[in-house]
Amino acid sequence: MKTLIADIFPKLQRFSQRLDNLTLLTNKHWVSLGDIQSSKIVYIFRSNNELLISTNGRVEKASWDYIGNNSLLIETASKGYLFKHGFFDENILALKIDGSKEYAVFVNESKYGGELNSIDKVSNFLKYNYFKSISNDVSNNKRKIIQHHTDKGILETTECDNLLGQDVYLNGQPAPDGLYKFPFFGIRVIRNGKILR
Repeated sequence: MKTLIADIFPKLQRFSQRLDNLTLLTNKHWVSLGDIQSSKIVYIFRSNNELLISTNGRVEKASWDYIGNNSLLIETASKGYLFKHGFFDENILALKIDGSKEYAVFVNESKYGGELNSIDKVSNFLKYNYFKSISNDVSNNKRKIIQHHTDKGILETTECDNLLGQDVYLNGQPAPDGLYKFPFFGIRVIRNGKILR
């Protein structure tokens, strides 16, 4: 099982289902994202705690157990893994290897097929679906704050129809001057804490 380092999952905790939501976890086909380039590995968590691991159609039987405290134990014939909750919804399952910053990331095959076949596509999907609804208190008024993952870090703006002229912040401070690559808006120029073009 290959793992990935991804910083997006801790930021989405409040949107995540709990790992003990076994109805959402079991009897789905979870495709391992870390292995998708070399082979198709599908994990099927059955309600009897049996885990089927299909590698290009060849099946290995293993076991899994929810052991409380948002922890999942997976045991194969040769190895055992202790995972902590990373992020979980009907589309994405991210399990953090206990004591590590690495995640095993799975995509619900029956829901999305091949659309989410890389960590970048998963990251963009999560940003689009969850970051657009993050709100904070700003100047004693409830205004939506949008977080944008760029090549230089997470920038924050207020929600609006047009980015131009927006105040933009990095780590709570006006963003430094420069060119920033936004995932959905391309390269933008920021000067004096504002998006110019």
